[in-house]
Amino acid sequence: MSLSHQQKVYIPKAVRNNQYITAEIKVTDALLAHYPDYKTCYKALSRTIFKLASQQELYNVHVITNDKLPVVRYHSEAYCFPTAEQIIFFYNPEYHEAQGLHTQDDYRARKIRIVCLATGEDIRSNSASFHLKVQSFLAALMPQMPEDELTIKVRDHQHLSYDLFAKAKGNKETYGYKLRSISDRYKARSCPLPDDHGSLCYVTVKLPLSRKLKQAILPEQSDDFSPLYKKIQDAFVQATLAKKLHRVAMVANGRTPLVRNSKFDQLEGTDEVQMLGFDPNIDDPQFLCHWNGKRLVEMVSFTIAAGVKDSKDGGLGLYLNRVEDALRSLAVELALDKTRDDLIVRFHQHISYSTSKQLINK
Repeated sequence: MSLSHQQKVYIPKAVRNNQYITAEIKVTDALLAHYPDYKTCYKALSRTIFKLASQQELYNVHVITNDKLPVVRYHSEAYCFPTAEQIIFFYNPEYHEAQGLHTQDDYRARKIRIVCLATGEDIRSNSASFHLKVQSFLAALMPQMPEDELTIKVRDHQHLSYDLFAKAKGNKETYGYKLRSISDRYKARSCPLPDDHGSLCYVTVKLPLSRKLKQAILPEQSDDFSPLYKKIQDAFVQATLAKKLHRVAMVANGRTPLVRNSKFDQLEGTDEVQMLGFDPNIDDPQFLCHWNGKRLVEMVSFTIAAGVKDSKDGGLGLYLNRVEDALRSLAVELALDKTRDDLIVRFHQHISYSTSKQLINK
């Protein structure tokens, strides 16, 4: 098999594409000094944000001023579900447009988050164009902000989501992706990024704990679920090590995994979010495991992070093919039924950087 063919990964045509970009602005005393109270500040800024976003053809934009974490997923209908710590947006990029202010009275946010959801068709092909629109929007927004010294943290999130067992369920059509890093794709489309931007690439996988799986492993009427988690953990570690995937995590504590670069980000978990930190620059094995044998959850989440070398010279296709091979081995070990069980693979690519009034003025 040629190297060019190996660098491609064949994904079901029913794959879901998502892209959203967040812009984070710290709430400072200097910013709030221009307004009589928090509520007035958030409403005034949101009106300016929505107006400028529309001028840049950004049609699905949300402003979050209650410090909740945005989570974006595809759905045929548009929903917004707030929890104590998160705001989960479900939408179809082809059809859904919205403007929303998500706030809390008498609450001083640590940061204002602007969430721009990509809309239209061919989300991945048009990702650079969407990023350019957001850059133009931020360039127009910063002079409108009352602070003289203003820095905005930009994060670009892109996902491909699909069922690993789609072919066994009759969805046999696939499309060959020659995956490239975001920076390479953007460079080819004249979308500039700062030289010091950060990047992270990883795969998350959701494994529902079905009745069949639990009955096959757990003894009857047991309050100790450790044998179930230990069996899954051992199978996962064995499968990933066999494919030389050394940055992996298993989470089965009911929390939402949030992946960060451990070299740069401080990692603190919360009641709802399980922070996972990987350093893509080192080759030493990094295995993270979070589960409690006294608590049975509905879903196990796996994370497999790519290294710096995986993102170079067409390596992402090779990386994702290795991930899929490892997951197929895991499925065999756990006796999953490909015609009935789902194993949803979500391929993540993220970049992040900071921009400021000073940089824009240059």
